[in-house]
Amino acid sequence: MERIEKDTIIADILEINKGAVKVLMEAGMHCLGCPSAQGETLEEACFVHGINVDELLEKLNSEEEA
Repeated sequence: MERIEKDTIIADILEINKGAVKVLMEAGMHCLGCPSAQGETLEEACFVHGINVDELLEKLNSEEEA
């Protein structure tokens, strides 16, 4: 599986790992289909939502693809 980084676009994360939807939703990112997700990086989204990007990265990169 391709590694997810802070500068990975949210839409790309969803393509890389379908299991990421659950992780992102549980973290509080409920607008995965919104226009911002098409061009926003994980780091930017975490900043907007007040989420620790390093903790979320760890979860995303350890989550197996569904």
